[in-house]
Amino acid sequence: MVFDTGSDADRHALERLGTEMVAWLTSVTPEGQPQTFPIWFLWENGEALIYSDKRAKRNLNVAANPKVSLHLEATPKGGDVVVIEGEASIDPEAPGPAVDVAYRAKYDAWIKDFTADAQEFETIYNVAIRIRPTRGRAYGA
Repeated sequence: MVFDTGSDADRHALERLGTEMVAWLTSVTPEGQPQTFPIWFLWENGEALIYSDKRAKRNLNVAANPKVSLHLEATPKGGDVVVIEGEASIDPEAPGPAVDVAYRAKYDAWIKDFTADAQEFETIYNVAIRIRPTRGRAYGA
């Protein structure tokens, strides 16, 4: 676990990871170009789970280079920073967003705003990417 909950900053980072709705994922193309994109994510058991659009280049990026970073939005003055560096992998065993109870609890209202229902959402966002953190930073809360 990259945040040991021994400090106020770590506890605050874990709280934000559990409640924030949008994070920024940076992956790297096979040519070495970083690409950053906002994503929805679920923080569970010390890992981030993303259901990626099947057409997204990040899927190829992760296959070519598993090193990624994930960060949460900072305050307008650059405070409350939470950054995770980690190893990403495609997880073919993940349940899928339509049946992932925790993911649905967090995003069901957004899914319904975005598509007709969770089954339609899953026809697009059906590549599960897990991020296992290797380093975390939290400061300025």
